[in-house]
Amino acid sequence: MKKLIYLDNAATTRTSEEVVAAMLPYFTEYYGNPSSVYEFAGVSKKAVSESRRTIAETIGAKENEIYFTAGGSEADNWALKAAAEAYQDKGKHIITTKIEHHAILHTAEYLEKRGFEITYVGVDENGSVKLDELEKAIRPDTILISVMFANNEIGTVQPIREIGAIAKKHGILFHTDAVQAYGQLPIQVDEYNIDMMSASAHKLNGPKGIGFLYIRKGVKIRSFVHGGAQERKRRAGTENVPGIVGFGKAAELAVKSMAERTQKETELRDYLIDRVLKEVPYTRLNGHRTNRLPNNANFSFQFIEGESLLILLDNDGICGSSGSACTSGSLDPSHVLLAIGLPHEIAHGSLRLTLSAETTKEDIDYVVDSIRTIVERLRSMSPLYEDFLKKNARNR
Repeated sequence: MKKLIYLDNAATTRTSEEVVAAMLPYFTEYYGNPSSVYEFAGVSKKAVSESRRTIAETIGAKENEIYFTAGGSEADNWALKAAAEAYQDKGKHIITTKIEHHAILHTAEYLEKRGFEITYVGVDENGSVKLDELEKAIRPDTILISVMFANNEIGTVQPIREIGAIAKKHGILFHTDAVQAYGQLPIQVDEYNIDMMSASAHKLNGPKGIGFLYIRKGVKIRSFVHGGAQERKRRAGTENVPGIVGFGKAAELAVKSMAERTQKETELRDYLIDRVLKEVPYTRLNGHRTNRLPNNANFSFQFIEGESLLILLDNDGICGSSGSACTSGSLDPSHVLLAIGLPHEIAHGSLRLTLSAETTKEDIDYVVDSIRTIVERLRSMSPLYEDFLKKNARNR
């Protein structure tokens, strides 16, 4: 196999050996259905409870406030749809932002078609939510504010504490999509006045197909999947016991290693950013320079197409992304990059690199050298770049 440097950890992460080891017995040895009454099934039931307790402790929640889902997208759908249904007698107005993950944006569009009004708050050039605009958008019939904890594309961490305080002051439910932040940043739901929170295991070295929705006790969220009494009658279906066990182990390991891991990632991230901006001209960093996820770097390179860059990086054994993995097949520029004010032609030349604890300085050096060479090659074939150079030469 050719050299592989995986820098797309925002899309998914490698499931750790410890997580796999924790999961394996629940496939072949303790395979009982947690809803059954006999002792053998009790082993599975206990494992689910222990994982739920572990995850709850990582965010300062109660065990019975954690509801397991099939992932972050389901948790986002549940939060918005069920809140809309439960609180529609109070009002039909929801506030979110222009840079949310499509699991939020597409759910908001779904609700708009069913009579709800959605306000999409803007962000500044760094991708930070405009708090004054958000508070001005609040109306007497506003029932929910949903703002992601940190952006999945450009990495900017949002002012969640301030948003939570605004929501609490006005008596409005506050949901945050923390899929990218959970396991990377310390989160305490009471401290941030969070009423609902989405997370997903495969973003923190856990298995795919398992997530959770935190729902604060007292929030009137209806059932999302009907059929059985699982998840305290709010989400029917036999529990994914191996996945839940894996999520619990991944959460435990993520919190335990967070301080040391994120410090290393931050140092390598800044080294990557500094080298790229210094060595590749006509490049900009997208997102806040420092107030961003520890492992995220997002660049826009003028005069090239991001897709061509990704293909050539892949030839060098480097895995990156042009944005969200959920929209990688789209030819449209990132809605996040357009929201921070980039023109289409620059937004098209974007590259997202997301590091892990396994990333080394040698990896970063190899990647930057590769980027520099590829960008030079692509620009040499660009008539736009040629015209730009000629124009600059004439103006000297």
